[in-house]
Amino acid sequence: MASPRTVRGRQLALPLFFLLAGALTGCGALAPRGSERPAASTNGAAFTLQVRAPEDVRKYLEAHLELQRFRNFSDLQERELSRLLGAAEANARELLATLGYFGPDIRLDLTKSQNGAPPAVVLTVAPGERTHVEQLALSFRGDVERGPTTGREEASARAAWTLTPGQPFTQEAWDSAKQNALRALQQHRYPAASLANSRAEIDADTHQARLSATFDSGPAYRFGALRLQGLERYDAEGLAHVARLPSGRPYDETELLDAQQRLASSGYFDAVFLTLDPDAQTPEAAPVVARVREAPLQKAVFGIGVSTDSGLRLSLDHTHNRLPPLGWRALSKLSFDREAKALGTEWTALPGADGWRWVAGAQLQREATGDYQVNGSRLRLGRSQSTDHIDRNYALQYDSAASQGPMAPPDSSSLSLATGWTGRYFDSPTTPTSGWGLAAELGVGTTLRPEREPFVRLLARWLHFRPLGRVTAPDGTARRARLALRAEAGAVLAQGGAHIPVTQLFLTGGDTTVRGYGLRSIGARTEQGQLYGGRYLAAASVEWQRPLVVDGTVSDFESAVFVDLGAVADRVSDLHARVGVGVGARWRSPVGPLQADLAYGVQAKEVRLHLRLGFTF
Repeated sequence: MASPRTVRGRQLALPLFFLLAGALTGCGALAPRGSERPAASTNGAAFTLQVRAPEDVRKYLEAHLELQRFRNFSDLQERELSRLLGAAEANARELLATLGYFGPDIRLDLTKSQNGAPPAVVLTVAPGERTHVEQLALSFRGDVERGPTTGREEASARAAWTLTPGQPFTQEAWDSAKQNALRALQQHRYPAASLANSRAEIDADTHQARLSATFDSGPAYRFGALRLQGLERYDAEGLAHVARLPSGRPYDETELLDAQQRLASSGYFDAVFLTLDPDAQTPEAAPVVARVREAPLQKAVFGIGVSTDSGLRLSLDHTHNRLPPLGWRALSKLSFDREAKALGTEWTALPGADGWRWVAGAQLQREATGDYQVNGSRLRLGRSQSTDHIDRNYALQYDSAASQGPMAPPDSSSLSLATGWTGRYFDSPTTPTSGWGLAAELGVGTTLRPEREPFVRLLARWLHFRPLGRVTAPDGTARRARLALRAEAGAVLAQGGAHIPVTQLFLTGGDTTVRGYGLRSIGARTEQGQLYGGRYLAAASVEWQRPLVVDGTVSDFESAVFVDLGAVADRVSDLHARVGVGVGARWRSPVGPLQADLAYGVQAKEVRLHLRLGFTF
């Protein structure tokens, strides 16, 4: 019985083969002209190569054999070809070893050129029995053995190891298993972890592999202070609050990447890259360096789009990242479409240590609201806070509305203190397939004209993606189907004669609410029977989304069937649901879901096409 062999990376056969090939090529060049016939035919091929082996082995050898490199050497001599074949066998054995075949039978046959045809090389391989993992020994040293979460990180690394007893041994699987386990260890607490040593003992007679690997975790790291490099215009302390790096907490790669993403999406930078110094002398407070490239101080973007609700839309967005003298960021927008014309601006300060920031905004708008054209305005000053899943805000808000049209309601205005809370717990912020979101708003205020009347405004929204069924394609790919459940309710509580600005009232209908009806076409009725905003809102939707199988695999396309309901009225007793039913198609595009829905409005008795890009909640 042969003794076990130890595999330590690539053996020497391949480098020797390169040297031999170079030497042979050089000798051929120095040979006297006409001393030996070229092995190649007049068509330029030095020789043909045929590999006879099981399909998976054949394809691998055909792709990686070094002999392939010399097939098109038109001046290759037969003597040189014969010598190359000797090195080719060693090369083939090395390649087969990477697949787990350590005792193959290999035969090389050469048929010399005849009648102008190139010589033919036939490589016949009987790979034999594949080597399987018989034993695995993983060990760990360093702080992972005595840290506060002893066993947790080690268990994570062991779970990431993919080459277990009973599985076929290949070089690729061996390398991948070591890398996966190391990455799992580096992702939490131990970014400086390393592979101390590894060993694969191969018994070619029994076709068994005994594997061992030792990982050194190094010290446990905690996040230190964030250092921004490349700042010229902006406050480093305020931007550190934007990043929300959890200084003092154990290192976690996901939290590092989240902080990087928050800085990148803030609008202040064109490029952001965060790194933790693994060579820090104080791993209990390792500094994190953020290398940034600032975005231009100002930029303007022209946009064009189309919607089935509002038709062609033109917009002009302007950003000023440091508005004098406050130093706040200003986002201003001018937009035009079939239903509305709007001009607005929002100013935001950098957040403080508690994550709260000042926000100020103003908006002028003229839009079709029910059967009237309404000139509205809004002024808002308050504060907001954003965390990983929750947004909070409160503000003092002024609203005014002037309706135009026959028997239009009187002009009105209001002052209110409003607060809002939004929680998002979806599996993806752009293309969610599971999870839920909840939003609630509360406003307390008074009308200013034509009379002063107190009022309370309430609004709640809920969205839930619930897995329901699974689609499996013939090729084995699979993805879950799901129910999308949505509900919305709102109320404005006030005296019956109070004139609430229509900007505080409710309308529904359109692409994102009740499909089968036009945008904001479901509302209350005035005493003259005109459509107008109402004090009470109730809406709900049930949609089944199912992945589609295309060409035998689960694609990025989905089908949908849905039922939408919505009602708006000035009294709860007058709420009568408008129903929309339909079918749709979804495409999981790189920029978010593209939705196309064909809906029938039961009460409207008409069919509408609805298109929408992206997901927001």
